[in-house]
Amino acid sequence: MLAKTFRNPLFWLCLIGLALASVLPLWVSGYILGLLTVAYYFGVFSMAWDLLFGFAGEVNFGPTFLIGLGAYTAGILNGHGVGIPLCLLAGTVAAVIGGLVLALPALRVRGPYFGLTTVVAVLILQNLIVVFADTTGGEIGLTVPDVISIDAATNYWIALGFMGVSGLVLYAIAVSPVGLILQASGQDPVEAGALGFNVAKHKLAAFCVSAVFSGLAGALFVFYMGTASVGTLIDVSVGVQVIIGAVLGGRRTIVGGVLGAVFLIAAGELLRPLGSLSTFVVSAAALAVILFVPSGLLGILTRQGRHA
Repeated sequence: MLAKTFRNPLFWLCLIGLALASVLPLWVSGYILGLLTVAYYFGVFSMAWDLLFGFAGEVNFGPTFLIGLGAYTAGILNGHGVGIPLCLLAGTVAAVIGGLVLALPALRVRGPYFGLTTVVAVLILQNLIVVFADTTGGEIGLTVPDVISIDAATNYWIALGFMGVSGLVLYAIAVSPVGLILQASGQDPVEAGALGFNVAKHKLAAFCVSAVFSGLAGALFVFYMGTASVGTLIDVSVGVQVIIGAVLGGRRTIVGGVLGAVFLIAAGELLRPLGSLSTFVVSAAALAVILFVPSGLLGILTRQGRHA
């Protein structure tokens, strides 16, 4: 297994990418570091989503439900004087519990109904945040008293390290026997069940793992931004960006989600002078890649690596 990993061009691309990314604070501005920090957190969101869809075959149209639970739980507790480490733990636990509450009934349905269930969960969470505005900040947003750091380089390295560890763990799960069972369950659950695999149990485990990283990333993101709001964390459009990032980077690759997220954030910022037209241009470019290069951006890079 180790020898196979070293022969995989994806391993070397990731290693080179992390090495280059780790020295960026030495020669780029704080503004660029801020953009990349956001992109890295969205990369974790996309990687966690890819484990559930790319491998388990479950279309989760509401990744922001898990992200929002982690973020708001951490932010609310911090507002009541709880320290950041405990807030991060509580946010992760809240996302897992919420994920279990959502997944247990949702995994009983098939086809598009699972995806619709996750969308409804996002809408319910949005309404709860508005209804309990005294606690959550409502439509105005929730401001947290503490932040991890005010130094751009420190925040960048924390996000990069978290993204690297998350990618390593999620990729290890994906290439493990559990990951193979998830792929089989996603492609043909009836046949996988006939072979003796507990399809529901493995998909539930995948949902919980996705919830862990989504919730923790959401909680960390709140303590980076210093605020949480429906528009930046829970809105359906944010979930669409997470999904596009994963598919654009390369479905069933896990780490491709990082590449897709960085592309979306960078392209959106570069094209900001175009105003509202920038969204159309970025969306059109992402759609072209998804339609004509099913393996995504990471597939293009690994293909070039094999030909080099």
